[in-house]
Amino acid sequence: MPRGRYSLHDPHDHTPLADEHFHCAPGPSGWRYVSQLTAPSGTATDGLPEPATTTVTGSVDLALDDLGRPIRLELHAAGWQVRGAALDGVTWVRTDPTGTEATEGNVPAHAFTGTSPAFLVATARLLRLTPSAAPSATRVRLVAFTDPVLAPRTLDQSWALIASETHATDNGPLTVDEYQVTALDTGERHAVHIAGDVVLAAPGIELEHLESPPSVFT
Repeated sequence: MPRGRYSLHDPHDHTPLADEHFHCAPGPSGWRYVSQLTAPSGTATDGLPEPATTTVTGSVDLALDDLGRPIRLELHAAGWQVRGAALDGVTWVRTDPTGTEATEGNVPAHAFTGTSPAFLVATARLLRLTPSAAPSATRVRLVAFTDPVLAPRTLDQSWALIASETHATDNGPLTVDEYQVTALDTGERHAVHIAGDVVLAAPGIELEHLESPPSVFT
């Protein structure tokens, strides 16, 4: 069961956004990822890291079935809450901080996305791309929940598996997949590197600590 910490930052100006403390694991019905987000740790005036804060700012609970479809999603941020699942496309309920207003949404999309690295792993599991000499891009429609109020936004991306390389480690071979992800509304492209169920590198995401090797999907 991989357990560790990502640091999240703005991919454009590198402003720290949060630390995401996570654990995840495949199971008999698919895969589950659970995390808590805390305020980003800063740097003291003497240049040394400040003690890590324990102020929880949000959470992620995502469960996928064997086909990579989201069977349960629960997000919390700034008092807002979203619960969703794959149902007639994807369906969700978004609740405001007071708990008095709840808005239901439904879009003919494939899955959810957001700032958490969990969504990159989930999309890769859903598409199940295979490397080839001439990789072709696969289009996917996603509903993104944007911080800080978890506002829903439908977007289209294309994913292509550019390379898959196996590296020797102390814990055995580690296969790293490199994806090229393109935002179809802007044409912006970026690379995402994933090993099993752990994101090694992606825009706005840095893997700071990992206590155990990534899970190997069968």
